[in-house]
Amino acid sequence: MPSDAKILIVDDHEDTLYALESALAPLGYRLGRATSGDEALKQVLRGQVGLLLLDVRMPGVSGLDVVRYMRRLEQTQHIPVILLTGFGADHELTSTAFGLGVADLVMKPIDPWALRTKVRYLFDAHRRHLALEHEVRELRALVKGHGENEENAARRPLPHPDARVPVQRGQGAHTGELEQDRT
Repeated sequence: MPSDAKILIVDDHEDTLYALESALAPLGYRLGRATSGDEALKQVLRGQVGLLLLDVRMPGVSGLDVVRYMRRLEQTQHIPVILLTGFGADHELTSTAFGLGVADLVMKPIDPWALRTKVRYLFDAHRRHLALEHEVRELRALVKGHGENEENAARRPLPHPDARVPVQRGQGAHTGELEQDRT
């Protein structure tokens, strides 16, 4: 997740978008907005989204449809999603949502303090997870590069043992000392 990643708020009602933005503004994170599932998917696929607050029921592409699509793609399958619904607790919705791997299902009207707490935790945990994945990739590349250097060194022919011994000229017969080269 890039350092400029944002929290994307998706709802088809402008007043709800405003209320959610107001509730999350004190966190200081970048916030984005979308008014449809299609628009949300476009923003998510651009790779700048670190957390999604998503209304379940919207015209056209629903929140559940967005999550289903995201979970099929490697680049988006781990983005945390908080689903929002104003239609009350529904066993089928809850089962489907958690079956898709959403982080939470929140009923409207939303308690701003509770929402900020959940968002802060999920957004920061996701950033830490991505930072660890990045570090693991770097370490694997380093280990792989180190292994390749050893492998290349093993393929290189060894120098002849005599190549390291300095040439000795005119050794004295009795003393074993080197004669000076006089020119």
